[in-house]
Amino acid sequence: MNRIKIIGLSVLIIAVTTAFSQTIELEIKSLLNNKLELKIPKEFKIMSEELMKFKYPSERRPTLVYSNESGGINVALNLTQSQANQQLISTYKDNFIKTFKIMYPSAEWKDSGIKTINGKEVGYLELVTPAIDTEIYNLIFFTDLDGKLLLCTFNCTKKSIEEWTPTAKEIMNSLKVK
Repeated sequence: MNRIKIIGLSVLIIAVTTAFSQTIELEIKSLLNNKLELKIPKEFKIMSEELMKFKYPSERRPTLVYSNESGGINVALNLTQSQANQQLISTYKDNFIKTFKIMYPSAEWKDSGIKTINGKEVGYLELVTPAIDTEIYNLIFFTDLDGKLLLCTFNCTKKSIEEWTPTAKEIMNSLKVK
């Protein structure tokens, strides 16, 4: 009888765990005129121009933004006009760290560094920054593309960090410059 209870309890635990853990399905997208590949959540759509102007009021808004339906979770790409090559990635990383520490002195730093992803040196910053009514998890990663700096960001609200951090890192680790 105890064995039946244990089996029943195990089945119940597995069912409840499965019901509450969503898998975020990613698909590889060919982006920026076929110059790079990046995994993007399958449910994400390209953000409308109107929402981009609202969310990124600066004229230096990203080149391309994918987001969930609410616009609260985003993957943004920006091919800047800044000159870049593999040797400058470390310099960019150091400068970004200094800039973010000045802009967000109360930010919670998770990690930063440089790693090789699909043969390219990629710098990254992982931090939680304050916003008006919440905190924002940011994974910013960057490399060079056609002699220019490519900036990619993943962000979500603090309440979604646990669910989305592994996916954000999988997105970063999928970066492939062609």
